[in-house]
Amino acid sequence: YYLGRISKEGIFWQIDTMISKYYPEGKIPVKQLKIQFARMGEPAFNRNVLEVINEFGFYFDAPGFMPSLSTIAPHGTDRFFEDLLRIKSEKFNTGNFQLQFSIHTTDEERRNELIPVRKWSFKKIAEYGKKFYIKGDRKITLSFALSHEYPIEPVKLLEIFDPSVFLIKLTPLNPTYKAGKTGIVSLPQNDSIEKLPALASEFKDAGYDAIISIGEPEENLIGSNCGQNLLAEALEDRESDMKYSTGLSEEIRTKITNRLKKP
Repeated sequence: YYLGRISKEGIFWQIDTMISKYYPEGKIPVKQLKIQFARMGEPAFNRNVLEVINEFGFYFDAPGFMPSLSTIAPHGTDRFFEDLLRIKSEKFNTGNFQLQFSIHTTDEERRNELIPVRKWSFKKIAEYGKKFYIKGDRKITLSFALSHEYPIEPVKLLEIFDPSVFLIKLTPLNPTYKAGKTGIVSLPQNDSIEKLPALASEFKDAGYDAIISIGEPEENLIGSNCGQNLLAEALEDRESDMKYSTGLSEEIRTKITNRLKKP
């Protein structure tokens, strides 16, 4: 259930829970300590994310700390991104910051159907990216989760996104309750494995660096993959047909069904 924006203390507690098991004194001598601010709702709606990134070095001795932030760039979050740019410029200007925009289709009108909230245009994302990126940085990621319904045409991106600033990440769309309910069909795992390399080659031919990212299938089976919160989503609609939970194993599907029957 939604309990509000996670606090700065709550975020640090989660990080410390993972780190203290291996580095109880807070000294983390690893080349790269990547922390993803994801699966927590839209991070740009929570300024505590900025405070954690900015103050991380006060609590942990981790020279390899690399924040990773994924966003749809909602409307009204300009101040968040201005402050993010300032923090990145002051503390993460040696290639140790990973910024990702969720795009999912090269057709901007179709993207508005897919993500029906007010958000930055492709043009505004591109303009911000040019301010954010400097030589030596990691390129800014444009993320695409493949589905049957939404077109991806690499050449169209060239009109807006500079390949020297942006790179492409391709991944299958994870099966979720809401995706199934709204009729968005993910490509089967085998189809994705076949289609992704060909699409990555198209992007490379257009001048982009392209990354293929396929998660572990077991994450889909237990409902833990990105975008999946199947039990909570199902509980929102107690009359919902459980056929939408296509990513669940039969055992977990039964548990959810039993939970829904309870008053």
